[in-house]
Amino acid sequence: MAASSSSSLIFIFGFVLFTAMRVEIQAQALQSLDYRDALAKSILFYEGMRSGKLPTSQRIKWRANSGMSDGRTANVNLTGGYYDSGDNVKFGFPMAFTITLLSWSVVEFEAELGRAAELDNARAAIRWGTDYLLSAFVPPSTLWVQVGDPNADHQCWERPEDMDTPRTCYQVNPSKPGSDVAGETAAALAAASIVFAATDSSYSQRLLATSKQIFAFADKYRGSYSDVLGGAVSPFYTSYSGYRDELLWGAGWIFRASSDKRYLDYISQHGDELGGPGSSYNTLSWDNKYAGVDVLLSKFILATTGSDFNVVRAYKSRADDFVCSAMPGRATITPGGLFYHGGSNNLQYVTSNAFLLITYGRYLAQAGQSVSCGGNNGFKPGQLISFAKQQVDYILGSNPRGMSYMVGFGTKFPQRVHHRASSLPSIRTQEEHISCSGGFNWLHSSNPNPNILIGAVIGGPDGSDNFSDNRDDFSQAEPSTYANSGLVGALAYFASTAAGNNLRGS
Repeated sequence: MAASSSSSLIFIFGFVLFTAMRVEIQAQALQSLDYRDALAKSILFYEGMRSGKLPTSQRIKWRANSGMSDGRTANVNLTGGYYDSGDNVKFGFPMAFTITLLSWSVVEFEAELGRAAELDNARAAIRWGTDYLLSAFVPPSTLWVQVGDPNADHQCWERPEDMDTPRTCYQVNPSKPGSDVAGETAAALAAASIVFAATDSSYSQRLLATSKQIFAFADKYRGSYSDVLGGAVSPFYTSYSGYRDELLWGAGWIFRASSDKRYLDYISQHGDELGGPGSSYNTLSWDNKYAGVDVLLSKFILATTGSDFNVVRAYKSRADDFVCSAMPGRATITPGGLFYHGGSNNLQYVTSNAFLLITYGRYLAQAGQSVSCGGNNGFKPGQLISFAKQQVDYILGSNPRGMSYMVGFGTKFPQRVHHRASSLPSIRTQEEHISCSGGFNWLHSSNPNPNILIGAVIGGPDGSDNFSDNRDDFSQAEPSTYANSGLVGALAYFASTAAGNNLRGS
């Protein structure tokens, strides 16, 4: 048998076997899935991750003001923003990515969020981040990218309200460039400018104008921030993919927000240099944005036959490559049916991929196109959306363990979340200071967390669908703002499509 025929049979057999497996698992699910409830919880989660002075509208009441002196040592106001995961550091790189993907969720699914009565909450979650990112930029070329010494912070287990570890502030500037974190910040502000265009035009204009300033800085002074900041960010958020993807990502979002052709020209002129039409990737993450760039640009490529987009049509082919490598047949799938990228916090890749597959599937459906994976292999738009739904359903409880990996959703969910504020008694109930070392008594305890971090998507099970619900295992038990960000858009879509059963775009 020819090699190409053999690979085609393997590809088809893998997808058929996977589909049959998923049907069986879904039949065994212990709960019906309420996508609207999951959507509300996925946005509420961000209130549990807030830093700064909490508003009167704060719904997660076991949290209180924290980080109120952030930036003081650097003579800048850096209060607000989000803690990224289970620690008390404010890392600007993953925070900006979170805001970009949250904003993209609103851009794509604004009507769906509105029908679910969650649009205002989504905008509030975005604005909590963009207000901070705006304050972190000092024109023309200083960007504060982190608050807190991560090495000292990771030696403590204490509530953010009790923090007494160094709140060291770190910046990138012309002598210490950080094109990756600056490019991502530019993308976040540009994407958010679309979100607020109809409701707060002055704020939207400020976001876009600042985005352009930060992008100019990122492009002029090139370099990776983890190279110049060293142990302050590595190995916590090392930019392994470099900064080239963020330059394309930032330019792409500014173009989408402004229709300024100069940014499209930038992509076409610098694409080869920045790795644009090169290798494809099967995930979107806080570090690697290439798959996101491909899908983002494909919207324009699929929607027009204009010559302006001829020079970037390679990105459509690479978006197809993303799909082919992220779908069953080529992707690694656990026995229970979960996309498995490996490493720590696997569900962050599952949620971002689900969002990309739904978004690209809709783009393809609107253009009447499908994905070709070579030979007779390929996928229709509805298959992309169906696989995304299967991944979302797995997270919500349709899996071999019958467990939801979203905290507070369903009747069976993780109880020992690797999260300082959630695992320690709330300052509302125990005002006494909990010391840096004293908090480890709670970290290593087998007791459930006293505070439920509603809506948090944790790292999730391993490649064999095993999950220990062990607070000490951060790779499985730690939540993150970016793991939730893609899920918001996916849940908005499924909540709006007759409980996910009517998959538009098929």
